[in-house]
Amino acid sequence: SIGFSKSDEDQCLFTKTAQDRSPIFLIIYVDDMLLSGRHVGELADLVQQLWLNFAMKDLGLARHILGMKISRNRNRRQLFWSQTDYIGRVLERFNMQSAKSALTPLPIHLRLSQRDFPTSGSEGEDMKSVPYAPTVGSLMYAKVTTQPDIAHVVGVVSRFMHNPGLSYW
Repeated sequence: SIGFSKSDEDQCLFTKTAQDRSPIFLIIYVDDMLLSGRHVGELADLVQQLWLNFAMKDLGLARHILGMKISRNRNRRQLFWSQTDYIGRVLERFNMQSAKSALTPLPIHLRLSQRDFPTSGSEGEDMKSVPYAPTVGSLMYAKVTTQPDIAHVVGVVSRFMHNPGLSYW
């Protein structure tokens, strides 16, 4: 009712054209919202219009949303998104703080296949206590938001979620 159009590409994104023809973006995910545009006054007016219809809080400039840190360099007109804190929490959650980092997430020589499925009952039982699916899910979220460099490896390990072997872990 206040002139936003839903994006065909992303159901969480709504756009509107400002008075100077620049875009205004409204991003909504469950109960989190970001409003972005060139003119602060016009954004403030939109916030007032939204307040008429929704119970909400204005938290000021966005610094974090959905596990992502947002920082800006206004002089250079740059915006940065980071998930360093999120990745740190994932490593802690799955007790992998001491895991070694790698320049290449999946070495070229490593080939995972069905022949790596657990071959003994004990390996299968051991893998039941490994949080394989939650770990892959956490990595999928990072991949989709700010870490496209891990897309291939996450795709590979997610293929074996139904019966992962120790080599997958």
